[in-house]
Amino acid sequence: MHLKTAVSLLILSLPTTALAQAPDLQTKGPVIYLADNLDENDNLGWCIDTLGRGFSEQLQTHSCKPQGGDVQFGYDPETRQIYSVEFEGKCMDLSAIGNAAVPFGLLDCDASSQSQQFDYDADAMQFSLAKDQKLCVTAGAESRSAGPFMSRDLRVAACATVNPLLSKWVIQQ
Repeated sequence: MHLKTAVSLLILSLPTTALAQAPDLQTKGPVIYLADNLDENDNLGWCIDTLGRGFSEQLQTHSCKPQGGDVQFGYDPETRQIYSVEFEGKCMDLSAIGNAAVPFGLLDCDASSQSQQFDYDADAMQFSLAKDQKLCVTAGAESRSAGPFMSRDLRVAACATVNPLLSKWVIQQ
């Protein structure tokens, strides 16, 4: 029975993998984006982004803008921080874990803050919370219009159960 279940799970995972499509990324690095384009209309991909135009203390995923700007984030493996390129000295922070739609903020970088520490597993292509390796940074399942672009929530979910297409991130420095 266990072998049959394992084979069934493998077969069910194949179509998801087969449907994966890389974006035609036009944003210059550094940038962190989903490996799959999902349903982004212009095949621009999905980047970490500030909510709204310009600086915001809340983060989402958004179409990767060709001109860059507030969708440009990098990762420092030494401090384990995801930092904004556009807004110097600002880092991604799990500041509102109770807010399912917008748990991440963009706050002053503090290398000693556990809420700003993320581990990147290059093989799995996932960011997990340093303080709880079972939780990953994911894009929300639903997309919505955002002017000429598209957006999704940026969420926290159990790494083992999240759709891998929503949690596989590429770091381009």
